[in-house]
Amino acid sequence: MKRVAIFGGSGFLGSYVADELHRRGYDITIVDKVQSKFVQQYKFVEVDILDFQSIREIVKDMDYIYNFVAVSNLDDAIHMPITTMNINVMGNMNILEACRETGNIERFIYASSAYALSEEGSFYGISKRTSEKIIEEYSKRYGLKYTIIRYGSVYGERESHNNYIYNLIKNGLETGVLEYKGNGEDIREYIHAKDVAKLSVDILENREFENQHLILTGIERMKRIELLTMINEILGNRLKIENVDENHFGHYKITPYSFQPTTAKKLVANPFIDLGQGILEVIQTIAEKR
Repeated sequence: MKRVAIFGGSGFLGSYVADELHRRGYDITIVDKVQSKFVQQYKFVEVDILDFQSIREIVKDMDYIYNFVAVSNLDDAIHMPITTMNINVMGNMNILEACRETGNIERFIYASSAYALSEEGSFYGISKRTSEKIIEEYSKRYGLKYTIIRYGSVYGERESHNNYIYNLIKNGLETGVLEYKGNGEDIREYIHAKDVAKLSVDILENREFENQHLILTGIERMKRIELLTMINEILGNRLKIENVDENHFGHYKITPYSFQPTTAKKLVANPFIDLGQGILEVIQTIAEKR
């Protein structure tokens, strides 16, 4: 049985990937600062990403590594640039160095972001792009096999600071208002976290994706205002849709990408969870908690 350490496995994305790895028979260990309710059934090790000695002790017994640890909220990163760089860059380097020292890691899978190649990503995007380059150098110098996954707009039923659709609906049901910033014309390709998890493990099981950069987004392109309208229709049009900051900026409008020399393959989930069905599941989960 292959052993997998999931750094940041208590978080939104990491917990879904943990479930999928467990379903496929992997021996998984969640490595995080806190143990969330979503992963209480799994082996858990409490570790700070900046504690290299503890990380080395964990990595030496593993076959595969996933790293989801990050300051991943764009606004948080703007307000905490030093913390963002320490966790997103130096923390990732600690794991890479532990992989290099042990020499037995078959694949290092890094959770990057569409913002890694964006002019709009601020310190978060810079930290992700920097980490990508460092991973590439570890592969070049030390032979570490990797896969970099640039995740797009992921949603699901699990409550998280970074789960936009969940938080949008939860706030809407509590206040009667679906709030948005900007002009509502920005376009996203939403993908359910369960589809993300399946693809994230498929990648591990296919050598075609060794030393590759991958883009993982949904197949349904939708403007933000269209998303809000869709949610409101599902809820019987009983909420108001309200713009709370017309001048908000810092996120991309249509695409996060600006030209860079690194190419990436785009993976598409098939079969995939329909966006409308996924939103219904989110609403049901929130309603059951009220």
